[in-house]
Amino acid sequence: MPRSGIADTVRRLVLGASVALLAGCGYGFAGGGLPPHVRTVAVVPFDNQTPSTEIQSELVDRLRDGIRGRLGVREAPEARASAVVRGTIVRYEPDIPVGFSADQQVAVAAQRQLEVVVDIEIVDQTTGRTLWSRKGLSARGTYLEQREAQGRREAIDKIVQDIIDGAQSQW
Repeated sequence: MPRSGIADTVRRLVLGASVALLAGCGYGFAGGGLPPHVRTVAVVPFDNQTPSTEIQSELVDRLRDGIRGRLGVREAPEARASAVVRGTIVRYEPDIPVGFSADQQVAVAAQRQLEVVVDIEIVDQTTGRTLWSRKGLSARGTYLEQREAQGRREAIDKIVQDIIDGAQSQW
């Protein structure tokens, strides 16, 4: 192939790649996975069907931070929000033994696990349509004895991640 033919081919490839890249830039993820008109979200306190009082506030606080940071929306009061996140904490099981002490004289578990189960939905208040929901969403956290808060934080982080992933997967 003559030199000018190679140069023309290279130019066409570069031009074609540039056009393809620029065409791809027209697509955006407004709202980070939510419909484009959803720009504000309210995360309302979850119903708590468990005896643990800490789980409710910790879950809602972490969820607010995660949604704001990862979905690209602002927080708003429920009456003015485009979408509402609400849910129920169905189960909080904090004392599941996982690993035991190597000393057979002591029957104390060294490592424990907890499980959090929630029902959740994200509702578009403009259309009344449920954008995403999950019943029985569960996560586990592992912690050393006397460090339940560490395991709770781990489980909550997993639940928040699953909720955000679920919301993003819809769009």
